[in-house]
Amino acid sequence: QVQLVESGGGLVQAGDSLTLSCAASGRTFSTHSFAWFRQTPGKERVFVAAINWNAGRTSYADSVKGRFTIAHDNEKKTVYLQMNSLKPEDTGVYYCAADVSDSYRNYVPLELHEYNYWGQGTQVTVSS
Repeated sequence: QVQLVESGGGLVQAGDSLTLSCAASGRTFSTHSFAWFRQTPGKERVFVAAINWNAGRTSYADSVKGRFTIAHDNEKKTVYLQMNSLKPEDTGVYYCAADVSDSYRNYVPLELHEYNYWGQGTQVTVSS
């Protein structure tokens, strides 16, 4: 079992920056990748960014490339999402997800179904 707790969401203006954190606990030694997904009312969760810290790889949605950075602190067991130059379309509930498995992964999972543990979400609202 892995527990994920997100924090850092809030209300900001367009152009501002915000950093989300996801603290992991439990079976973290079997966690290969972490990801952030965003969800807005009535829509499915969409991929934002992911990191396979074992393989040293990251991946970003086209809409956030150059503005968002995902990072992992293994000692603190925390994943961060640094969000710069925020836009109103970045608004949504941001969920942290973990890919926990005893099998090695050398790629970065991008799909919802590839992550088996989820946090409760944190709201990010960007006003224009």
